[in-house]
Amino acid sequence: MNTGDDMILGRRRRACGIRVCFLLLPCVLLIAGCMTVGPDYTRPDFEAPAGWNAEAGEGRAHRRADPEELARWWKVFDDPGMVSLVERAVQGNLDLKEASARVREARARRARSRAGLFPTLDASGSLQRSRGSGGTTRTLYSTDFDALWEIDIFGGVRRSIEASGADLMAAQEAMNDTLVTLAAEVALNYVEVRTFQARLEAALANLALQQETYLLEQSRVKAGLSDELSLQQAGSHLESTRSRIPSLRASVEEAKNRLAVLLGELPGAVHEELTQHRPVPAIPPETPVYTPADVLRRRPDVRRAERELAAQSARVGVAEAELYPRISLSGSIGYSASSPGDLLTAGSRTFGYGPRITLPIFRAGSIRANIEAQSALQEQALIRYESAVLAALEEVENVLTAYAQEQLRRSSLQKAAQAAREAAELAEYKYRAGVVDFSVLLDAQRSLLSAQDELAQSSGAVTSNLVRLYKALGGGWQPPNEEQSKRGES
Repeated sequence: MNTGDDMILGRRRRACGIRVCFLLLPCVLLIAGCMTVGPDYTRPDFEAPAGWNAEAGEGRAHRRADPEELARWWKVFDDPGMVSLVERAVQGNLDLKEASARVREARARRARSRAGLFPTLDASGSLQRSRGSGGTTRTLYSTDFDALWEIDIFGGVRRSIEASGADLMAAQEAMNDTLVTLAAEVALNYVEVRTFQARLEAALANLALQQETYLLEQSRVKAGLSDELSLQQAGSHLESTRSRIPSLRASVEEAKNRLAVLLGELPGAVHEELTQHRPVPAIPPETPVYTPADVLRRRPDVRRAERELAAQSARVGVAEAELYPRISLSGSIGYSASSPGDLLTAGSRTFGYGPRITLPIFRAGSIRANIEAQSALQEQALIRYESAVLAALEEVENVLTAYAQEQLRRSSLQKAAQAAREAAELAEYKYRAGVVDFSVLLDAQRSLLSAQDELAQSSGAVTSNLVRLYKALGGGWQPPNEEQSKRGES
């Protein structure tokens, strides 16, 4: 058989081999599509209670929270300052920007996992010079194109994609949780500013009242109508009230600085716009509520824990796939010649192709140990999910109770403050008339300052508890609809 016949026979064998590969390929793909090792994830079935225990408490009117209201709950307070600060924080907060970057990272990791389903193609080129024993120098030019495709027969790559997709959704929920926390923190610090300002106003008003009392007592001592003891008592009471003011002003400044940092700005950036004192934002007449099941579906921290559980369940499958054979198809084509001019000629061409199978035989138990480790991590993720559910329900129960009880407390303090004001006015009138001694007036003024300070704190606590309730209900973001959620998973 001559050289020409050998070339023809070689081409026929290569063609036959290629046809066999193409005939086997659909079968391999069919098998690959039907086999996926590892557990198939199912969402945990947690039976939520039908209602809240706190609802049976104080008889305050409840209403079902509107999803649109929950998404932008800060507008319910009808306070332009609060609305502006929250919306600016959403744009500039550094924690939120970091969470957004983590979402982009997770999206890129998912894309990288998907790339494992496809073949890889690499190109290389080299120039090699060698010197033989006779002193002759040989130069070899070569270029190669290599293709490799590891077929995902047992679903290890598909489980990896499943895990990275769940990681992406968990990162998105983490960003939503950051958004929920951010809106609440901004609102709480804003309420804190207004509360300290109200307490500061009460202290300044009482300071002015006590200053008048001190001057009155001073003139009475000069006239011989009172003694030095009463004057010293008035001075002590006056300076005690004055000592409250620096700490209150410092607290106002600290809350303002905290607000600026939450907005992603330098401390002091919001001082000017918050200089004018405003009342604590008022609360609506009815308490917004969700059913426990709705809360669990909406809260980003619970949703994140569930997605982390799904991701870890898929990683068990990735570990189990290591037990099974790995099949890959490879092929290469290249050119090798001693001179650049001959590099791309037919005679310098080289190629190779064929399947490869790798079967783990002895790994000293490392694969089984990894499966056990991933299964233990899955159990931990399930426990974290259950803990997140219980913590969410506990938070709502506690905030509902605190909100209702603080309103009762504020109502009593309003009456106490009114009575203390009237008592202070009456004591001053009777003291000027000489009916009561100076200690009665001092006690009345102390009671007035204490009642007004407690009322200001309670008013702030009521509004703060409503903010915490919106946060506990998962307010501050808009969950995607079913179609958007499906697009996020794909």
